[in-house]
Amino acid sequence: MSRWTRFLFALLTALAVSFGSLTASARPTEIGALPAGAGGDDAHGPTFVVPHDVPIVLPTAQVTIPPVPPSYITKDMGWLELSYPPNASERVASIIRDADTIKAELTAALGQPVLSRVTVRVAPTVADMARLAPAHAPPPEYASGVAYHGLHLVLLSMLQPRGAEAVDLDEVFRHELAHVALEDAVQGKHVPVWFNEGLAISLSGERAAARLQTLWSATLSGTLLPLSDLDRSFPRDNFEVSIAYAESADFMRFLTRKSDRLRFTAMIGRVREGQAFERAVADAYGSDLRRLEFEWRGDLERRFSVIPVLTGGGVIWMLVVVALVAAYVRRRRRSKAILARWEREEAIEDARIAARLAAERAAESHGPFTPVSASMVGPVSGTATAVSVSLKIERDGGWHTLH
Repeated sequence: MSRWTRFLFALLTALAVSFGSLTASARPTEIGALPAGAGGDDAHGPTFVVPHDVPIVLPTAQVTIPPVPPSYITKDMGWLELSYPPNASERVASIIRDADTIKAELTAALGQPVLSRVTVRVAPTVADMARLAPAHAPPPEYASGVAYHGLHLVLLSMLQPRGAEAVDLDEVFRHELAHVALEDAVQGKHVPVWFNEGLAISLSGERAAARLQTLWSATLSGTLLPLSDLDRSFPRDNFEVSIAYAESADFMRFLTRKSDRLRFTAMIGRVREGQAFERAVADAYGSDLRRLEFEWRGDLERRFSVIPVLTGGGVIWMLVVVALVAAYVRRRRRSKAILARWEREEAIEDARIAARLAAERAAESHGPFTPVSASMVGPVSGTATAVSVSLKIERDGGWHTLH
C-alpha cells in the first residue's frame, strides 16, 4: 500500500468517525426509557442510555418459571442450557461457540469455581422475554437482558425495547453471565451495586467510548460520585446515573490491573468466606476502600486532560480531520514544489547537453580531417560490397584530393 493510499485511508476513517460522533451527539441512541421516576423534571445533562440489564433478587422457594414454547430449540451443553426460537439459530451460533471460553475467562477473573449450571433463554422481543420470566417478576420494560439471582436464570431479547434495532446478544450474554458468575464466586454474599455492575460492564466491554467521555466530563467538572453512595442503588437522575455506571466500570479496571489480580481474587475469596466486603478489600489490598478510591481519582486526573472536555468529542474529531486535511495540503504543495524544481533542473541539464553537443559539432566541422562524401558502388564478386571514398584535406591554403 503506497503512502498516499494509507494517508487517504486514514483521512476517510477520521471523517467517518467524526460523522458518527456528530450524529450520535445529535440523535443519541436510546435502549429504553428510565424506570418510573428516573430523571423526571429535574433531569439534566446529556441523554443517558440505560444499561440493558438489572439483576433481580427473588426468594427461590416462591418462584415459578414457565416452560419455553414447544417450537423453541434447546441445547444442553452440560453447564449451560440454551433455549431459543428457530429463527435465532444464526444469532446464537457465536454464543454456543464461545460459551466455554467465556466461562473459563470468568473463572480465571474471579478465582473461584463458577457457573456450574445456568439457564439462558433468548426471546424475539422484550414482550416475549417477559413471558419466559418467573411469575410475578417480569424484567423491566427498558431492559434487553436480565439475570435472576438465586435462580441462575438469564433472559435475553433479540430486539431493543424500543424500535426494531437488534441487540448485540454476545455482549449482553457476557454481561449477564458475569452477574451470575459473581453470585457464584461470593456464594450470594453482599457486594456493592457499583461492584456488581462495574464488573459486568468492564468484562463485557460495552459502550467503552461513551463511558470514557462521561469520565472525562465528570473528572474535570468535579462531579464524580462517592462510591459509598453507590452501595445499595444507583441514582435516579439521568446525569448522575451515567456517571455511576462509568466510574463503577473504571474503578473495577483499577482494581483488576495486572499487578493487582492476585489481590482481587484474594478479596473475592474473603467475601466468599463471609468477611464483610470493605474489610475483605482492606485485607487483600493492604489499603482501605477510601484510600483506594482516592488513588483511583488521582489516576483519573493523570489520564484525562482538560482539552477533550472543553471542546467536546465531536469537535476533537473535527480538529483531527482538519489536521489531516492541512497535512495533505502541505504535502501536495511540497510535492508540487519538488516537481517544479525537478523540471527546472532537467531544463538546465538539457540546455547543458545541447550546448556541449553544439560545441562538439562545431569542433568537428573545423577539424584537420573532414569527411566530404561516401558512396556505395555495385557488388563485387556477387557478395561483397566495395566502398569508394574520396577525401579532401586543406594544406598550405589549398584543398587537395586523396585517392
